[in-house]
Amino acid sequence: MPQVWFLNLGLGLVVPPCKLRARLAMPTGLRRYYGKGDLHFITFSCYRRLPLLKSARARDILVRELARLRSEMNFRLIGYVVMPEHVHLLMSEPQKGTPSTVLQKLKLRVALKMRKRRRRAPPGQMRLPFGEPGEALRAFWQARFYDFNVYSERKRIEKLNYMHANPMIRKLVKHPKDWPWSSWGFYARAGIVLVQIDV
Repeated sequence: MPQVWFLNLGLGLVVPPCKLRARLAMPTGLRRYYGKGDLHFITFSCYRRLPLLKSARARDILVRELARLRSEMNFRLIGYVVMPEHVHLLMSEPQKGTPSTVLQKLKLRVALKMRKRRRRAPPGQMRLPFGEPGEALRAFWQARFYDFNVYSERKRIEKLNYMHANPMIRKLVKHPKDWPWSSWGFYARAGIVLVQIDV
């Protein structure tokens, strides 16, 4: 008889491994609420949550494109963190378009730059596949994203603290100051600030 075991995900949620993938997938029928003047806490992930942003160069590309888009689309960026396999943004709606439009453009620009960078690898450099050995990368980003309307100052602070603690929780660094790909340096008035932050 096969052994059945369950994975405790915290918060009282116990999930059998066979159901884990379905539980962690984006929910269907997501609704987006725009036009209310709220900030938006946005999370988007690399394809299959692969660590496609694990290199400093990849994270730098994303941050540069975010800064360009912020200027072009005229939205307020309140906070961000770029992790190896996902990104969190706390932003306002742009003057024209929606946060969905911003994400569509950001994802496209980063994916194109990353694919171009991959093709230009030096001849002697070993090329490693992104997915399983022998599997070509089908996409750079997961198709969808999570959007939470931040409707109060308390929620704004909660989301900023969550973002800035993310690299420590994942044990990538011992202190947020050691992870330059976040807005922590702006709020702490210390460290590097790679993208202009609006308050």
